[in-house]
Amino acid sequence: MGTTQLETVPEPKYWHLKTVLSEALDTDFSVGEILPNERDLAARFGVARATLRQALEQLELEGRLHRRRGVGTTVAPPRVDVSTSQHTWPGAADDVWQPADCTTATIAAAPAAVTRMFTGVEGELHTVRRTRTTHGQPVAAELLYVPAASVPELPAIEAPSGPVRARSVLRELQRLGLDGQDRAVELGSARADDAKELDRLPGAPVLVVTTRYFAQGRTAAVSVATYRADTCRLTFGDSGDLEISHHGPAAHAS
Repeated sequence: MGTTQLETVPEPKYWHLKTVLSEALDTDFSVGEILPNERDLAARFGVARATLRQALEQLELEGRLHRRRGVGTTVAPPRVDVSTSQHTWPGAADDVWQPADCTTATIAAAPAAVTRMFTGVEGELHTVRRTRTTHGQPVAAELLYVPAASVPELPAIEAPSGPVRARSVLRELQRLGLDGQDRAVELGSARADDAKELDRLPGAPVLVVTTRYFAQGRTAAVSVATYRADTCRLTFGDSGDLEISHHGPAAHAS
């Protein structure tokens, strides 16, 4: 990254610097590489350290940089695509999620928004917790709700919880014929448990993707996946269909 003196521009100096730095990240640095310290960067671009900090903070908010005390500022990996065109069960062969745990309770004990999707379904509900990482960094956490009626052959002798049980639920779910799915996407704020999973502060912006899977004429499973908004981007399938709603979820995609 060569020396660049900033010229007078109508936009804030830190914003112009952010643009210059962003271009340099694409050409001069690799993922995970540590940037020079603030003093050297400020001198190289001929700006005050306060201006540099503003630019770095903005790049961090946009997911281009990771800043960690004791480590320094590193180049973030590319954003993860959140596709709206997937038509496979969770746990398929090409699934990038890792099962972490599974618990069982009644459907009535699930969050109200989830319970409403299982209208007419009673009995136990398996909740599979999964995580997704890229370049060793957590980017998403998911809660997959599966009624016992969707996995009737689930072995009763295996562990009642944990990753082994989670994999069993996912394996049994594959036995159903998938009729279709619908998906809703909305911008939200990380709750305390989500923030811990994603290595973010509570209240950090997240994308919440709710997917309802249909089989045998009913809702067979519901996924609520929370993605770090600074590391992900939404992509659409061949149809590009998008329905904007001003009531309830912010966006519905197919």
